[in-house]
Amino acid sequence: MPTTTAPEIYDPYRVCPSRQLLDRIGDRWTVLIIGVLEDGPQRFSQISRRIDGISQKMLTQTLRSLEADGLVTRTVFPEVPPHVEYELSELGRTLLEPLAILRAWAVDHMDEVAAARTAAAA
Repeated sequence: MPTTTAPEIYDPYRVCPSRQLLDRIGDRWTVLIIGVLEDGPQRFSQISRRIDGISQKMLTQTLRSLEADGLVTRTVFPEVPPHVEYELSELGRTLLEPLAILRAWAVDHMDEVAAARTAAAA
């Protein structure tokens, strides 16, 4: 009897935990937060300043989700006032290359997408 491999167990085209993970990775704020954390540990306010349009609530929720998924680590330094930093975990760093490819694709093809949108709206 053949053993089941991970790709057969986790099928994002079915109701499956891997679909939830793809939803997390594909979330607009996740992609941007991971991009910011590529530069190293950041404080909440630093991340917030670098991502236009993200609310404190969405930044907090996304960071908590990324931490729960093991993609981001949160370090609290025992100081007054408290000092908290977020950084990519080893697992989170494995997303840097695929997300860089997606960012490059978006930049390289934005003119074509903009033209298609204009044509569709006409």
